[in-house]
Amino acid sequence: MTIDWGDYGAVLFDLDGVITPTAEVHMHAWSAMFNEFLDAHGYAPPYTDRDYFDHVDGKPRYDGVRSFLASRGIELPEGTPEDGPDTETVCGLGNRKNDAFGEVLRSEGVTPYPGSLALVRELVDRGMPLAIVSSSRNAPDVLVAAGITDYFPVVIDGKVAGERGLPGKPAPDTYWAAADDLGVAHGRAVVVEDAISGVAAGAAGDFALVLGVDRGTGADELTAAGADLVVSDLGELL
Repeated sequence: MTIDWGDYGAVLFDLDGVITPTAEVHMHAWSAMFNEFLDAHGYAPPYTDRDYFDHVDGKPRYDGVRSFLASRGIELPEGTPEDGPDTETVCGLGNRKNDAFGEVLRSEGVTPYPGSLALVRELVDRGMPLAIVSSSRNAPDVLVAAGITDYFPVVIDGKVAGERGLPGKPAPDTYWAAADDLGVAHGRAVVVEDAISGVAAGAAGDFALVLGVDRGTGADELTAAGADLVVSDLGELL
């Protein structure tokens, strides 16, 4: 499977689950946090990986908390981003999950997917402008831990989106911002995503191509969300 990269002006990558296997760390952190909360209050059924893909994957942290709680009919105060991890608010639960993720990242580090790293290096050798577009505020730390910061001159993460007032995925605004920062027209940029919300953002943004990476979401689901092409590993595109 090949793509004529010369037809495009930039490639905009999601990070977790696309470049690095940190989606698995996020999944475990979300599961631990939500199931602890559900168990403490006697809610059933337990949180599962399907809940992650349906309600959390690819979304800004607090949006993921809101979406999952709404799916169970659970209402909590919104709180503020300054809420401690023991505070039972939307923000407090999000911060509790973030603490768990950060601890795993610090203790275990992260290694990029070999196929993704190979593709990134090939695109850099071609002179292709690259960007990271991630809902996570941890994206810069993940890039540093993986040793790949230098490949991506533009990073639009959750913190940047908040500072600029950009709505998160599935809205296309963060991807638009990355293309704009690279100086590339939206219609010449490629979006690479593993999450339904991210693929939907690419499809809504009128980009040249939306590539789905199936790390467990499902090829049919990614295609239905708007992916033009779905692969199981970016090494397939070399």
